[in-house]
Amino acid sequence: MVPAFADAATASRPLYVVASDDLAGFFADQTEAVRGWLQASGFAAALGDLQLIPGADGVAGAVIGFGNDKARARARFVLAKAVTLPGGAWHLVGDLTPAARDEVALGWLLAQYRFDRYRKAAAVEPALLVLPEGCDGRRLLAMAAGEYFTRDLINTPAQDMGPDELEAAFLALAERFCARAKVVKGDALLEQNFPMIHAVGRASPREPRLLEMHWGTAGPSLTLVGKGVCFDTGGLNIKTSGMALMKKDMGGAATVMGLAQMIMQLALPIRLRVIVAAVENVISGNALKPKDILTSRKGLTVEVNDTDAEGRLVLGDALALATETPTDVLISMATLTGAARTALGPDLAPYYTDDAVMAAALEQGAIDSFDPVWRLPFHTPYEHIIEPGIADLDNAPGWGFAGSVTAALFLRRFAEHPRYMHFDIYGHTPADAPARPKGGVGQGARAILAALPAMLGL
Repeated sequence: MVPAFADAATASRPLYVVASDDLAGFFADQTEAVRGWLQASGFAAALGDLQLIPGADGVAGAVIGFGNDKARARARFVLAKAVTLPGGAWHLVGDLTPAARDEVALGWLLAQYRFDRYRKAAAVEPALLVLPEGCDGRRLLAMAAGEYFTRDLINTPAQDMGPDELEAAFLALAERFCARAKVVKGDALLEQNFPMIHAVGRASPREPRLLEMHWGTAGPSLTLVGKGVCFDTGGLNIKTSGMALMKKDMGGAATVMGLAQMIMQLALPIRLRVIVAAVENVISGNALKPKDILTSRKGLTVEVNDTDAEGRLVLGDALALATETPTDVLISMATLTGAARTALGPDLAPYYTDDAVMAAALEQGAIDSFDPVWRLPFHTPYEHIIEPGIADLDNAPGWGFAGSVTAALFLRRFAEHPRYMHFDIYGHTPADAPARPKGGVGQGARAILAALPAMLGL
């Protein structure tokens, strides 16, 4: 599926956007027939209230409520409901700010997404929006296409999205944009010093692997690292709840791959490196055991106190690799902890960084791209919590507090980069929401994309 705007040259019907405090003026400008129809329909311009306007030959247009400031502050992408309008081209009519036009246009694109790989979907002519005046259509389409890619990867069940299939998607992305890619797989991980990635994934018949891509030859450098646990049973510390969603445990990999697609599609003047650790965390006779002690690529030893805290192990080796080559900015993304969801819920992506300039850039980027994030601290006084005494680090200290923070501190030990940023995302929308159908979702990618000019001095 490819997001699309309507051709501006195509005949289109008007979609009037009306704020609740502008309703009287809007009614005054309509014919008596239209005004009577809308009043009889109960249209009051409440946020998201959508009504068709009949005409002599069928549907002449539509009107959607824009509510008031308070209502708009409580919702995201509500006008994307208009994607359910009858098929054909539609154009916006209304007094909207540039930011509001961008939100409507992006929301409309994101709302077009359907995951229909496993069902027969009836062919229906879609309702397409004519690109609103002043919007950057190329950028909006790139963001939506990257998000579609991320959602497809997350939504695909593990039977069809294991390490093999994630590798295939990674290599196809590299080939599409003429990037250089390499794969380290199976026992070659031990030979090339990725012991923690191997340890987590060795129990699966689908071999663990390290995926790496390089794109661009000039400009500042950006390295993206993603957790690609294609399914997580918890290992020998088997999950007692929540396993049904664990096809999404490669959401960090899916999100960095979607972001990489956005960057390459827009041909940003940077040098991009993408690293993904792709594994399954399952159970067999050679599975990783609680209390095993691993020696990481970086040389740090790690006591495994919970085999269900595997994401930070595979990321540890991947981050160590990332820092062996100089990079201007290093970003990791992972569906890492339930503690992050408890703190911020499914809709808000927490991130960590010690760099105030990067944080400021990201906060503005989140606003500009309608991709909310929230900064949590690398709280250094908690460092002792992840030091078990028997090894350098503990992957699951069992402290009972600040689980996302201690996981982030664990990763920082392997990154050791002054401009490092880590995202602890959820990667899933638990119920249908405007422009975000239930299922896989990218978080933070659009905010990063918008922040890159400030982060990298573009």
